[in-house]
Amino acid sequence: MSAGAPGGPPLCNPTQENGTGDHHPERMRAIIATGWGAADLLAEVEVETPTPGPTEVLVRVHAAGVNPTDWKQRATGGLGLWGDPPILGYDVSGTVAAVGLGVDLFRQADEVFGMPRFPFQAGAYAEYVTAPARQFAPKPASMDHLHAAALPLASLIAWQALVDTAEVKAGQRVLVHGAAGGVGHLAVQIAKSRGARVIATARAHHHELLRSLGADELVDYVEHRFEAAVTGVDIVLDTIGGDYPARSLDTLREGGMLVCLASPFDPPAAVVQEAIRRGIRTSAPLVEPDRLALTSIVDLVTAGRLRPVIAAVLPLAEAQRAHELGETGHTRGKIVLQVL
Repeated sequence: MSAGAPGGPPLCNPTQENGTGDHHPERMRAIIATGWGAADLLAEVEVETPTPGPTEVLVRVHAAGVNPTDWKQRATGGLGLWGDPPILGYDVSGTVAAVGLGVDLFRQADEVFGMPRFPFQAGAYAEYVTAPARQFAPKPASMDHLHAAALPLASLIAWQALVDTAEVKAGQRVLVHGAAGGVGHLAVQIAKSRGARVIATARAHHHELLRSLGADELVDYVEHRFEAAVTGVDIVLDTIGGDYPARSLDTLREGGMLVCLASPFDPPAAVVQEAIRRGIRTSAPLVEPDRLALTSIVDLVTAGRLRPVIAAVLPLAEAQRAHELGETGHTRGKIVLQVL
């Protein structure tokens, strides 16, 4: 009898076929942080391929998205929630290679995408990932793995901030800071899909792209102070941090809402106190795995109302270069690692 519940089926057979005719190996390539600090501390290593437990799936990773949280956690150690070895990454698009006990949501060879386990270690910068099945959703059929891997974290935080937290409504005015970035360009499209009028701050050379994504008004933050150009908005979505939360208060109407995404520790206490004085609400949500929201995001993709922009595609072995590129703060859209 295979290992598992007494008299019952095995939890998983790690040598079973993945539906494509291949057997997943006992070991895999992965990118780890050999220490907390600069990008040159990233290294490609060979580690044991994980085995899915009950309610989990093993996913063969085709592509992994790169997010600011990846390099921020690499630089600081994050919240101290990573395992050993610390394998980076959260965004995954790939195919189901094996299923654990009790999983009936997916079968081998199903194409899936998601942002599993956040803020705990997901290990997306690797050839295989295990995670609870219900933290994945079927990959949009119209989208390849590279573009699907660009979506999960950035689209989820934009959706959760705008739809769940701010409850954006048709006709409201939404100001998106850093609108050409990984989260920002998706937030523009999500707000627009809800019927909002979208104002975007970005450098001038990004304006044409943002207009094509649905932005109604554009502010070049290099040439203009946005708080002098924009007033009376209902929602501000800030992906920048620094002095942006304080300055954004001047753009909001009484009863409006400031949502800070640059850090879960924003906005500063002084900004919160001033917001209260002005009758402005504040929030700094931390993104969560969310199958329901992912399904809504797939619906937008299928309807042609949401598309990720890819800034660069690099092989898994060049994760260091991907982090260095992302840390410039001037990429347009998402950086993606091609794994398969």
